[in-house]
Amino acid sequence: MSEKKLFLLDAFALIYRAHFAMSQNPRLTTNGINTGAILGFTNSLLEIITKEKPSHIGVAFDTHAPTFRHEDYKEYKATRQEQPEEIKVAIPYCLKIVEGFNIPILMKDGYEADDLIGTIAKKASKEGFKVYMMTPDKDFAQLVDENIFLFKPRRMGNGVDIMGIPEVLEKFDIDAVDQVRDVLGLKGDSVDNIPGIPGIGDKTASKLLKEYGSVEEIVAHADELKGALQKRVQEHGQQGIMSKELATIKIDSPIEFDQTALQYGEPNPDILQPIFDKLEFKTIARRVFQEENDIKKGETQQLGLFDGGGDAPAASDNKESIKTTKHTYQLVEGQEAIQQLVKKLSAKKSFCFDTETTSLETREAKLVGIAFAIKKGEAWYVPCGANAQSVADAFKEILENESIQKIGQNLKYDIQVMRNYGVHVKGEIFDTMLAHFLLDPESNNSMDWLADKFLNYKTISFENLVGPKGKNQKTIDQIDPEKVKDYACEDADITLQLKELLEKDIDERKLQRLLHEVEEPLSFVLADMEYEGVKVDTLALEKMSKELDEESRRVQQEIFDIAGVDFNIGSPKQLGEILFDKLKLVEKPKKTKSGQYATGEDILSKLADEHAIAAKILEFREYQKLKSTYVDALPKLISPASERIHTDYRQTVAATGRLSSNNPNLQNIPIRTEKGREIRKAFIPSDGDHLIMAADYSQIELRIMAAFSKDESMMNAFKEGRDIHATTASKVFGVDIDNVEPNMRRKAKEVNFGIIYGISAYGLSQNLNIARGEAQEIIDSYFKEFPNVKKYMDETIEQAKKDEYVETILGRRRYLRNINSRNFTMRGFDERNAINAPIQGSAADIIKIAMIDIHKWMQSEKLKSKMIMQVHDELVFDMHKDEQELLVSKVEDFMKNAHPLEVPMEIEIGIGQNWLEAH
Repeated sequence: MSEKKLFLLDAFALIYRAHFAMSQNPRLTTNGINTGAILGFTNSLLEIITKEKPSHIGVAFDTHAPTFRHEDYKEYKATRQEQPEEIKVAIPYCLKIVEGFNIPILMKDGYEADDLIGTIAKKASKEGFKVYMMTPDKDFAQLVDENIFLFKPRRMGNGVDIMGIPEVLEKFDIDAVDQVRDVLGLKGDSVDNIPGIPGIGDKTASKLLKEYGSVEEIVAHADELKGALQKRVQEHGQQGIMSKELATIKIDSPIEFDQTALQYGEPNPDILQPIFDKLEFKTIARRVFQEENDIKKGETQQLGLFDGGGDAPAASDNKESIKTTKHTYQLVEGQEAIQQLVKKLSAKKSFCFDTETTSLETREAKLVGIAFAIKKGEAWYVPCGANAQSVADAFKEILENESIQKIGQNLKYDIQVMRNYGVHVKGEIFDTMLAHFLLDPESNNSMDWLADKFLNYKTISFENLVGPKGKNQKTIDQIDPEKVKDYACEDADITLQLKELLEKDIDERKLQRLLHEVEEPLSFVLADMEYEGVKVDTLALEKMSKELDEESRRVQQEIFDIAGVDFNIGSPKQLGEILFDKLKLVEKPKKTKSGQYATGEDILSKLADEHAIAAKILEFREYQKLKSTYVDALPKLISPASERIHTDYRQTVAATGRLSSNNPNLQNIPIRTEKGREIRKAFIPSDGDHLIMAADYSQIELRIMAAFSKDESMMNAFKEGRDIHATTASKVFGVDIDNVEPNMRRKAKEVNFGIIYGISAYGLSQNLNIARGEAQEIIDSYFKEFPNVKKYMDETIEQAKKDEYVETILGRRRYLRNINSRNFTMRGFDERNAINAPIQGSAADIIKIAMIDIHKWMQSEKLKSKMIMQVHDELVFDMHKDEQELLVSKVEDFMKNAHPLEVPMEIEIGIGQNWLEAH
């Protein structure tokens, strides 16, 4: 072979790096295996094999056995956190994958991977090899020589950093490579708990080494140093020498350099294929096996450390794109061409469409063009120019044709855009965003991400079309339609391809009903609600803003009077000093990681009963938040086109299936405090002929818990219409229901709702401000009186541990990746979710069914009333006064009977001049 080229990979460094890079966006298989770290590691191997083409290669792993460094210094790596569960899972797979590539695994008890790599690298260098140590760990720089290089893998699109002697000397600002060990000895290493000499950083280390050459010489000449530096070196000099030894990578470890064993051959499909199948590495499998011939021919491929192709979204030069795939994307202009396209689409049972607009705000969005696709690789783009209405009219018939299925990504948006032009999209739909959300509710659902994951395809970015974000970014209507064509057609084409893949998964998981009868029909309901919007009384908000400002000033002065000094209440630092240094409210105040006193709401709430200043600060904060977050913000969100607020309801945010709303977030409008409730006064009917009607499920989650657990006591309480909290208090505290005191009922209410969320004795004690022992007694009494609730919870958790997911009444899944984790905190979190998710998710399913049924009925009856808001378990209507009796009766009926349960639903309905009056 013309060049002997050896790559040595530091496995654990690469696995950890991949783990942390993917931790914010975990890649999970359908069986719940977190494969992010494995994927990153596997791609590291592929990058070397396909791009660098080594003649020889080895991968070094650490073992669990202590090394000579632990024996020399007991505190070595003592501060490292316990190995994350995902990495524990990843290591056996990574070992097997290395074996499957027929690459030697370098491991030896008592020695770290660094030492094995260091030893082999030096031996190989003497044999004339070019050696590349692949690791993000800068400590390896000490091994660099004429033939040994540090190969730092690229990350998130950045290039590989190869460091030879000049780069090491420049990086560390030293005169000789061996001085890297001295730098590490002086600075120490917090990751490995190597102490170094306190107070010495990069610049000081470089300066001292240029003068004295080594740690030992610096220590020997400590008396020549000045000031604090002299004292530090005199006191900690020996520690610096020891740190240098700990940081020194051994080059004489007892491991042989076997050239024959390290020579790279070919992957073994019998080992790799089953692993790739289990990990769902479809694209990697294709590269390794199907593209092996391409690699042999010398075709280069570039893979990043975290690139995963179709197996996980990441930047990669190896992905398919518009430049590498066959496609026919056509620009359609002129009435004749448009009519031909309409005729072609109308003959199909389904087509994909996607709108291009000037804004994400649906009421303000102007239609720029529409893209259509009916088969892979073929799409059309119809630009509107100045004729948006005529283009919309041309496609009105087929978009409103109920016999043709419409396919799209986030179709709720496109439905509303077309509504602006009098086109009411009808018929069945297939929404790829909703489909993937049901399959993997905690993952990304954007089209670009899905294209990357499922198709190994890199889409044209919006910024490539209109320019980078900022004041100079263009809107799409300013771009040449010929350029927009490829972007728009690609969106429709890729979405169509995604539909074919996702539909199979939906069928396999038996999620057809949830997708086609709940989530997709709900898109039409939400589109109408968003389009309708809600009217807001700006004068009331303006008045409220002034009142809150006055109240804030009053409370602020009261705080200053108690403190005896004016200060910035919004500054946690100043506030902490006042409360705990000056006023000494507690003996041992809690501090944050930065060393400041903790002054969060939880801290102040505990102090509020005993210290007036704490209560006043909470009051001050409430007024400030209400004013800035709601009262002053809401008028700015009023659409100039409709003079109403149009929230954006999102179906793919909460993993439980609950709706969320954005801009404004209606779910967060306060209800617990008097001032917070006042904000609801500003939500008013559309005109004098209408009133606000609010219909709210009463204790729906408790009723679902009763039905699921089949606990007779709970079920009977609901069937007989008794106060469930008083009933619980009666049983838990052993008193007749007529003798239940308000405080007993309050505690029982906390327990009732806390049980749904898997509350602990500690959590209940915090909520009720009682001793932990008393809280535990209350919980024990609860389970004694409601034994089937306890049985249901235990059985649910047990089943969840087997399945690693739980389901709602409609089969909506919540995956519990850590329910079998050895980490107590992570396991406990998933155990609580195992209880809560089926209940909260079922509540979400039920109200969604009710919304669909009510909306369909209101449309069929052509009512003047409109459903305008959904907030948690409450539906809000702009009710025409003439329809009051009918609407009250039918809404209650639809909500009660949305889904049959053994426990009756109770609906509370209110009517008023504003939302507060109606609630």
